[in-house]
Amino acid sequence: MTREELNKDISDEIEEEELKEKRKKIVKKVLKIILIVFSICIAFIIYTKIISTSGLKVNEKRLEISNIPESFNGVKIIQFSDLQYGSTIFEDELNSLVEKINKRNPDIVVFTGDLIDKSYKIKHEEIERIIKSLSKINSNIGKYAVNGDEDKDNFNTILTQSGFTVLDNSYELVYNGENTPILITGISSNNKDIDKTFSYFKEEKSNKDIYNILIMHEPDTIDKVLENYKVDLALSGGNLNGEIYIPKIGGLFTRKDAKKYTKSYYEINNTKLYVSSGVGTDELGIRLGTFPSINFLRLAKVN
Repeated sequence: MTREELNKDISDEIEEEELKEKRKKIVKKVLKIILIVFSICIAFIIYTKIISTSGLKVNEKRLEISNIPESFNGVKIIQFSDLQYGSTIFEDELNSLVEKINKRNPDIVVFTGDLIDKSYKIKHEEIERIIKSLSKINSNIGKYAVNGDEDKDNFNTILTQSGFTVLDNSYELVYNGENTPILITGISSNNKDIDKTFSYFKEEKSNKDIYNILIMHEPDTIDKVLENYKVDLALSGGNLNGEIYIPKIGGLFTRKDAKKYTKSYYEINNTKLYVSSGVGTDELGIRLGTFPSINFLRLAKVN
């Protein structure tokens, strides 16, 4: 073998070793990228499906109001919505929710729809446990509810047996020890009839200036309501604040009649609209940028 041939063999061996090293580095980089992507995916799943859907925030607000009766000064209202029992909410979580509500000694409690997750096959014994839990919610004045788009067969039975008044396109005059009431109106999600809901204002002796609280499931309904009727305070659920909420963009996953109002609060002329982020989750079973919560509102009379 000549010197040239020997040098060529050595050179080929060096090149082959260099190629092997390059391949090793490329493989390591690819594996590292795969590991990073996998870790991000796992972290995303853990955060959106476990961390973001756990716990319960209490959004407390003081509402300064001039047109409420003196007897309602200091009245506390708690709103919870979109329980979606069978999603991330089961018996233990429901009992924890009831404890948090009762801890605040509310005067009025309202539920704004979607009691049981539509994909969950509820058992009879679970219905009994839900009734038992919701019956433990204490309120000094009353408990009120409207159905959501997913509330079908068992909704009225469960809520009425739990001590709630279901406002099915109807209203109730609510008193607190004196002769001057406020009005609570409720729009049914499954069969909206706004004129029937506000039929109080068609009565000859109705008080046109009465303080009116509207409860409904889909927040976008408020636009249709305000075309003809006065609402002071509107409480809605219906969209979980979009499930994945991005600032300046809004909620990414919206439903019918819950696309426009995805933030937690709006002021529309003289109407205050609170949109609950809900307690459970939808079929995706995730949250990002929004957390389970209840609204805790204190009414304060001002001159």
